Amino acid sequence: MSNPLVEICLSPELLHLHELSGRTVVVADILRATSCMVAGLATGIASITPVASLEEGRALMAQGYIGAGERDGKQVEGFHMGNSPFSYMEPYLKGKKVVTTTTNGTQAIQKSRAAAQIVIGAFLNLSAVAAHVKAAGRDVVIVCAGWKGKVNLEDTLFAGALARKLEGFFTWEDDAILAASELYANMQMDLHAHISRSSHYQRLAKLGIKEDIRFCLEIDRFDAVPVLEGNEIVVK
Repeated sequence: MSNPLVEICLSPELLHLHELSGRTVVVADILRATSCMVAGLATGIASITPVASLEEGRALMAQGYIGAGERDGKQVEGFHMGNSPFSYMEPYLKGKKVVTTTTNGTQAIQKSRAAAQIVIGAFLNLSAVAAHVKAAGRDVVIVCAGWKGKVNLEDTLFAGALARKLEGFFTWEDDAILAASELYANMQMDLHAHISRSSHYQRLAKLGIKEDIRFCLEIDRFDAVPVLEGNEIVVK
């Protein structure tokens, strides 16, 4: 019996090239949506509902959800919080339901809904995600959220890191795996230094949130594996 297949989709704009039905999708938006989700759910948030639009977010806030809204790296007016992992770990959020909408990450999740399972991945839970994917045994597509449809460095590096952890358990057929895994191998000793040269780092640095970035690049801080069940992301 052959090993299952792993693929990397470098941007949601390329999802039409990948079969999702019957597969596990791992969505990564390292700076910062999926890192926030992992941090929040690992520290007590009951569930996170990702939505594509601000209107959907406001509708759930009217039903009592805590609202997290981000566009272009900034908190959206009228939402309780933006897209900082530290906001997601506030003690008052334990046991609460959160609705979130972001520039890239929640869009990638919505576009991946044809998958058998959607897993939320980040450097913060890298090893736990790898173990979960291995145990599931399905073909895998690692979906990089990117930036407004364009490829970005940090999500590609995460995809390469996860691909390397799956070596020997999964096969691959296209060069995105090779490119991402070799890129990670060459940059892993100082992720922050390399990512500090990236376009999205520069956007976020102008907003004064460098500590968010350093936190999001920590590896294996949590062992939580958030998955999408219905409309909610939860930790089983």
